[in-house]
Amino acid sequence: MSTEIERAPFASTARMLIEGVAEGPLLWSDTALSFWGGVDPDTGIVIDQAHPLHGKCLKGAILTIPGGRGSCTGSAVLMQLILAGTAPAGMVFCQSEEILTLGVIVAEEMYARSLPIAVITPSAFADLEGVARLHIGNGLVHEPGATSPAIPVRPAKHSSSVALTASDLALLSEEAPKATRTAMRVVRRMADLLGAEKLIDVAQVHVDGCIYTGPASLDFAEKLADWGGRVVVPTSLNAISVDQAHWREQGTDPVLSTAAGALADAYVRMGARPTFTCAPYQLDSAPAPGEDIAWAESNAVVYANSVLGARTMKYPDFLDICIALTGRAPHAGCHLTENRKARVVVDVEKMDGRDDSFWPLLGYRIGTLAPNAIPVVTGLEDARPSADDLKAFGAAFATTSAAPMFHIVGVTPEAASLAEATGGADLPTVGVTRRDLANDWHHFNPTTGDPIDLVAFGNPHFSFDECNALADLLAGRKRNRDVTVTITVSRATHAKVIEAGIAGELEAFGATFVRDACWCTVMQPIVPPKARTILTNSGKYAHYGPGLSGKQVRFASLADCAAAAMTGKAPGGLPLWLV
Repeated sequence: MSTEIERAPFASTARMLIEGVAEGPLLWSDTALSFWGGVDPDTGIVIDQAHPLHGKCLKGAILTIPGGRGSCTGSAVLMQLILAGTAPAGMVFCQSEEILTLGVIVAEEMYARSLPIAVITPSAFADLEGVARLHIGNGLVHEPGATSPAIPVRPAKHSSSVALTASDLALLSEEAPKATRTAMRVVRRMADLLGAEKLIDVAQVHVDGCIYTGPASLDFAEKLADWGGRVVVPTSLNAISVDQAHWREQGTDPVLSTAAGALADAYVRMGARPTFTCAPYQLDSAPAPGEDIAWAESNAVVYANSVLGARTMKYPDFLDICIALTGRAPHAGCHLTENRKARVVVDVEKMDGRDDSFWPLLGYRIGTLAPNAIPVVTGLEDARPSADDLKAFGAAFATTSAAPMFHIVGVTPEAASLAEATGGADLPTVGVTRRDLANDWHHFNPTTGDPIDLVAFGNPHFSFDECNALADLLAGRKRNRDVTVTITVSRATHAKVIEAGIAGELEAFGATFVRDACWCTVMQPIVPPKARTILTNSGKYAHYGPGLSGKQVRFASLADCAAAAMTGKAPGGLPLWLV
């Protein structure tokens, strides 16, 4: 006689972030997923090689993951999938999720296309592992045929509870340009989703939606521009997908380059500044402490909140320009002091002799330990990290965590003490050891001493100081003829390194510059088609690079990357500080 107990069909109530009905095969993972760099926007195939769903196709499935993580561009990728017919049939999360949800909101408002998104409890989420097929609808998530009258059906969608001023209502009226009305509807819907009681003014916006993710991203921006869209606050633009001035000589795909350039032009037509950088904190217009801003681009959000002390949510692509067109943002998230406090303590073992590779490795590790919670880091009170160290830390942290900021006791402005960062709360503590970081180094470098075809610098964009440090390492030397060395920078930084003579020194070595684009967006042949292995000092690119480029990507310090540019070989083993 069998003693196996038959499992009851799964059924659970749900909070519907997006209403609708869908059914399909279940794709379940307990690991969050960044759609940008993690999902091919044309096919819907998961390209993040480190994700458990790697190689799976999302089309027509019920994607069930804890939530999103990483890049703010996930909203743009999802909208492209929706319009291309390669999106999931529906999605189920176990935590609040704004980036992917915003992609569906915009698809509804602009194109009348949608898919349902449901949030269930973590325990119900865990029970879904092994389920073959799932149905979403009417406030329920269940296996087909498992509905039960004992499970209450969620009431109909309620109206917005966000208090609007007379000026807000004017932005929704027929007197406002169509672009403004549409943008304001999106802002109000997101504010309602976040539980915001009101909207606030912002001092500036940084738009990440200018990255070309496919025809949908271009059509969206051109529609807003054609509908009379005009930014009403100072607005900077993120790195785009092409070096606008030099793509022809660089030999990038003319069709994609033209489309990417047209997308950038649409945002400039709306009054945004052509800054084209993923590191807007390097610009002279960087915000002041306590200033409410609306920045997208995950690493920039983390840096603005954590290092500059400005206040921004992790705004999804498309919501950024909507806020720029209205000047209004939800009073939620990190705009509120109580939401900026740490929720977990991370104690770091003392590691003497460390080099600059310490910071991206540590950021990557802490992101995995705090995938959704703001961490406060102890053990680095005397570390004295540079702005570039914190940039590298924050960018790597933002690839593995959905949290919008971090604190480092004695380093970041809202963490003069542990008590200040935590608000006095008694929090759980986790540790990071030298062995942990050695394991992460080996994760990025499963083999050592590999021949290197490309050394990639500048993800996020290289700063003036990083260009200068690299020039010092390479002074009077020549690159290996079999290695391409490329540095991505902003227009502003490029002008400064030219004026200082640093650009000439690097070009004499054999390095080339790419402006406007970043390693998350560059096209072939900037990444040489025949290249097999890329070396980078960026934890962010070491994570996203394999999926985005189709190449092997290895990670090393700035000095080891410089050495590889001359020898043509990746480091032969762990850096000394990790041995």
